[in-house]
Amino acid sequence: MSQYEPLRQPRTGTATQRPTPPPQPDFFMPAMPPLGLIHRLETKWWEYQRRRQFRQRFLPLLAHDDHMLEDMNHCRDDILWASRLPLKEDAGQALEQRRIMRKAVQKQHQG
Repeated sequence: MSQYEPLRQPRTGTATQRPTPPPQPDFFMPAMPPLGLIHRLETKWWEYQRRRQFRQRFLPLLAHDDHMLEDMNHCRDDILWASRLPLKEDAGQALEQRRIMRKAVQKQHQG
């Protein structure tokens, strides 16, 4: 990522939302696919895509110095912390929550 390339915006819609479980049918047919298995596979794929998206967006930021990261409202320690989260947790969302908490603590110390 060069300094002239704008940051990519997250896609809105279904890409940012976890897959919802399928409705349970009233009766099962013999050739019916295993809905629970399909849902688990969709969820794992979504978690993988979100983690890959986090790595593409945030890990290149570690090449910048701390002042540049602070200007972008990020902290090196927070990005490293989020990169070590388990796959089941959404690292981008956890990083956002941690950033909000850090800003609230800074406001509290200032005021």
